Amino acid sequence: MTSAEGAETAGRAASGIPVARRVRPVWLPAAGIAALCVSVALAVTVGPADIGVADVWSVIAAHLGAGTTAGDVSPLRDGIVWDLRLPRTLLAAVCGAGLAVCGAVLQSLLRNPLADPFVLGVSSGASTGAVLVVVLGVGGGALSVSGGAFLGAVCSFALVMLLSHSLGGSTDRVVLAGVAAMQLFSALTSFVVMTAADAETTRGVLFWLLGSLGGAGWPDVWTGTAVLAVALAVCLGHARTLDAFAFGQDAAATLGVHVARTRLVLLCVTALLTAVLVASAGAIGFVGLVLPHAVRALTGPGHARLLPLCALSGAVFLVWVDTLARTVLEPKEVPVGVVTSLIGVPAFVLVLYRTRRYR
Repeated sequence: MTSAEGAETAGRAASGIPVARRVRPVWLPAAGIAALCVSVALAVTVGPADIGVADVWSVIAAHLGAGTTAGDVSPLRDGIVWDLRLPRTLLAAVCGAGLAVCGAVLQSLLRNPLADPFVLGVSSGASTGAVLVVVLGVGGGALSVSGGAFLGAVCSFALVMLLSHSLGGSTDRVVLAGVAAMQLFSALTSFVVMTAADAETTRGVLFWLLGSLGGAGWPDVWTGTAVLAVALAVCLGHARTLDAFAFGQDAAATLGVHVARTRLVLLCVTALLTAVLVASAGAIGFVGLVLPHAVRALTGPGHARLLPLCALSGAVFLVWVDTLARTVLEPKEVPVGVVTSLIGVPAFVLVLYRTRRYR
């Protein structure tokens, strides 16, 4: 048995489905890319303004210099596509891809099927940082909500690393330290909101805490895309190492893996990516928890295949979830995190049921 085959076998614990039942069609990545492109093109057309796919392509071509004008598209529709819908849809794709990749990496790295991008307390720290800026005016106007959220996420992750290192640095200690940090920063957020915020501010903060892509802009898209590309490249570079972690840390060490260094690198990369995404869109749950299980059940646990397909599936999923969130109760908007939870809970129960069937 080769090391790759061994990793497949060891990955049964993560997905609960026999390796023989898994398929590996080579067309899946191409189908995922095509589905993402079609999803973005169609999602931008959904909304109160009547905009077609041809209008979307005309606007994009004009802004990219492929055309001198946007054709018959009016300046108003041009602004709706380029300044409102397109950056929001692309940011949804970036956030979905990043959260799914982080979930897949952390579930393997920590050997915990319930691990997700927020297990390191990053989301709670970001929420506290955002609340301090919005409610208490920390930063004196020089610090934006996204900046405050990012700094809060970094502080939370630093606390988790400090606690886990002082407790021995094992994977279990990392998870426990993350839970402790999550509870601490959640309590701080609740305390600040309940004691210092008025009703209107509380409503706005709550909407952001539940996940919102309404304030998406091109800077958020470029920043998120750049960090996602670097993080995905680093994780793919450690794909074989992540496969080795399926055997456990001791077995990975005997295979030549520098366990402590690898774990630190991947934890830092996933925490940084999560911090950037949460700072841009708030806390969007269940994407990083459910999708890695679904993709792993289809392709197997090999990370060279798993991570790219997680990114594509997460991107497509969140594009359509955001489209549903902004249109289902139009003109009101539902927080994206609420919709992902409503969809994610039944999906996760189904994954658990499938796991139980094969055990």
